[in-house]
Amino acid sequence: MGGGTYSSVSRMHSIRAAMYATSSPTAIFMERSINNAMNPCGVQIRESRDSSEHPESLAIIIALDVTGSMGSVPHYLVKEGLPAIMDAIINSGIKDPQVLFLGIGDHECDHAPLQVGQFESSDELLDKWLTTIFLEGGGGSNYGESYMLAWYFAAYHTDIDCLNKRGQKGFLFTIGDEPVLKSIPKVVIKSIMGDGQYEDFDSSKLLEKAMEKYNCFHIHIRETGSGSRQSVIDHWKQIIQDNLIIANRRQDVASIISEVVSKRKTKAATNQKEAAKEDMML
Repeated sequence: MGGGTYSSVSRMHSIRAAMYATSSPTAIFMERSINNAMNPCGVQIRESRDSSEHPESLAIIIALDVTGSMGSVPHYLVKEGLPAIMDAIINSGIKDPQVLFLGIGDHECDHAPLQVGQFESSDELLDKWLTTIFLEGGGGSNYGESYMLAWYFAAYHTDIDCLNKRGQKGFLFTIGDEPVLKSIPKVVIKSIMGDGQYEDFDSSKLLEKAMEKYNCFHIHIRETGSGSRQSVIDHWKQIIQDNLIIANRRQDVASIISEVVSKRKTKAATNQKEAAKEDMML
C-alpha cells in the first residue's frame, strides 16, 4: 500500500469533494457495521514501505474516537481537515507521508472497538479509508475509551520503513475527549484480532511499546461535555505528559497534526546531520 500521490487540487475539484462539502455525516459515512476491509481480525501487519514513487516514506497513524460525542471529527476531516493536514506536511518538505486511519471505540461495550485501514498516500485512497469507518456512536458509562488499542496495533501489527531504514520513528495521534481505559485483557485482544500478543495489557505498557516505533501524541478535544472536564485532562497528563495536546475545537486538529509532524521531522533531520558531522570529526 502507499502508492499514488496526494493532490489537494485534484481532490478539491473531484466529485467526492463536492459531495463531502454538502452532505450530512450519515450520507458520507454509510457503514452501519464494521466493514470487512477494516475488520482487524486476522490482520498480521500493515506496512508503510519505501518505493521508487515514495523513497522516504513517513508513517502516520491517525486514530479517531468514533464513540457518540466524537463522530464530528471524522466528518470535519473528510470535509476539510485532511487536505489541510496533507498540504501542510508536504509543503514543509516531507514529500512521502503515508497515513493510516484507525477507528477506536470501547472494548467493554462496543461491537467494533477497533477498525483498521491501510497506509496510503493518494487523496482518493485516503478518502476511501476515512469514509469506510463505521461511526458506531457507542461508548458506555464506564470511565474511558479504548485508545490503547491504537498503541497495541501500532506496536505489534505495523512495519514501517522510516524506522527500519532510516531510524526515524513514525507518528501516532489518538484523538478523543475521554480518558483511556486502564487495561485490556488477553481474551478481548483475541476476540478482536483473532491472533497476536496474548496477554493482559496495562495501557501504560502498551504506550511504552508503541513509542519504540512511533512518536505518540494524544489530542484532547475540549469542546465536548466530557472534554471540558479538568479531571480528564489531568488523567492524560499523567499518562502521556508533554505529548498531550489540547484542542479547544475539532477544527484545530488539522493544524496540530501538521505542525507536530513538520517540527518533529525537521528536528530529527537536524539531529541526524549533526551526528553525522561529529562522526566525520572523530
